[in-house]
Amino acid sequence: MAYDEELADRIRDSLGPEVAHVVEKKMFGGLAFLVGGNMAVAASGQGGLLVRADPDATGALLRAGAVEPMEMGGRKMTGWLRVTAATVTDDDTLDEWVRRGVDFAKTLPPK
Repeated sequence: MAYDEELADRIRDSLGPEVAHVVEKKMFGGLAFLVGGNMAVAASGQGGLLVRADPDATGALLRAGAVEPMEMGGRKMTGWLRVTAATVTDDDTLDEWVRRGVDFAKTLPPK
């Protein structure tokens, strides 16, 4: 499945002026948005959104619902979350998830 182009456009809109400092790269079957060379958020090839979040906060985010851990090769990736497409139909909710990913990516050393 190809990533959702409409969702990718909405992510760009959500990034606002910051989009000028973000690099887009096809990754994981989707379109990733990188800050300082670190993935912040992606329009997933499996639908919905992938978000990089503070590993210390992921437990609480998972308990809040509408998200699940990202799995790669059968392994759950700590600090990486899959947000359902239904969860981000609302622009305000999408903005929150995009901001969470960007804010965390900014804490990481540039690549």
